[in-house]
Amino acid sequence: MKDSHGRVIDYLRISLTDRCNFRCVYCMPADGVCSMGHDEILRIEEIERLVRVAAGLGIRSVRLTGGEPLVHKGVVDLVDAITDIPGIENVSMTTNGVLLPAMIDDLRAAGLSRVNISLDTLDPDQFRTITRVGRLEDTLAGIDAALAAGLNPVKVNAVAVRSLEQDFLAFAKLSIDRPLHVRFIEYMPVGDTSEDAGTGWGKGDVIPSEELFQTINRRAVAAGLPSLRAAGAAKPLGWGPARYFEFPGARGSVGFISPLSRHFCSECNRLRVTADGKVRPCLFSDTEYDVRAALRAGDDGAVRAVLLRALGAKPDEHHDKVGTDRKMSQIGG
Repeated sequence: MKDSHGRVIDYLRISLTDRCNFRCVYCMPADGVCSMGHDEILRIEEIERLVRVAAGLGIRSVRLTGGEPLVHKGVVDLVDAITDIPGIENVSMTTNGVLLPAMIDDLRAAGLSRVNISLDTLDPDQFRTITRVGRLEDTLAGIDAALAAGLNPVKVNAVAVRSLEQDFLAFAKLSIDRPLHVRFIEYMPVGDTSEDAGTGWGKGDVIPSEELFQTINRRAVAAGLPSLRAAGAAKPLGWGPARYFEFPGARGSVGFISPLSRHFCSECNRLRVTADGKVRPCLFSDTEYDVRAALRAGDDGAVRAVLLRALGAKPDEHHDKVGTDRKMSQIGG
């Protein structure tokens, strides 16, 4: 399945819910967002049907997001159902990891193959400040559980924010002794945060990936470690835009995702679906196509038509426009 710019689109990201057990400062207000009503959210059987139609068009990889996908009571059954759909090769998830220790065995048995765990700091106090309610040890336990269960790859997503003064070398060193893939993501001033609201962060807090790469190497050398080199065997499987490096002899890798300093729009291979059934051709655009109505009408042809309209609307790039009327918790990332 190709879009109008010749890119192969084979990856579907689906937000299961706008609810979350965290209140991260860059994602939602302190008191949360006004949650969608039960009837607004796509039901499990509707999501399964959507994926079945999408697989018929060429979608091969599905990522489940939120909010926090693990707070959705039907998530294990959904993973199981999607895994059985002909044409689907991978089912993955992005999570804050808190509920993984209790759920990992069921998720693994259902067919979950890989997981991305969001973790923006290794400082317990700062973690509490960023998430407002979370505990660092809970997310670290989630990482341990994913590795112990044999998920491959297990990735850690860290948003790099200049004013947080994160210990980037400590993050990178997590990749040395375990098959853990740490990815630094440039902070994106999206929605409210694009106007410095809520977080106090602005465009000056964006750390270009090249600068971050040099910072990590400089600190590594000062600590007696070798510099990062292009990743070889340790490079993880995946279908995203990260560029990967590794410390010599490391079991994991260090990746950089650069949505602002190095547009990867030409490599974009995805469509997004919000929890209330809107297909978004681009993260940075508020253009959406309603697939919920077609699903509830039971019309697979109409579902297919919505997906194809969204596919045709994918822009060539986001042209430095960063902003959306939705909170990140409502989009699904």
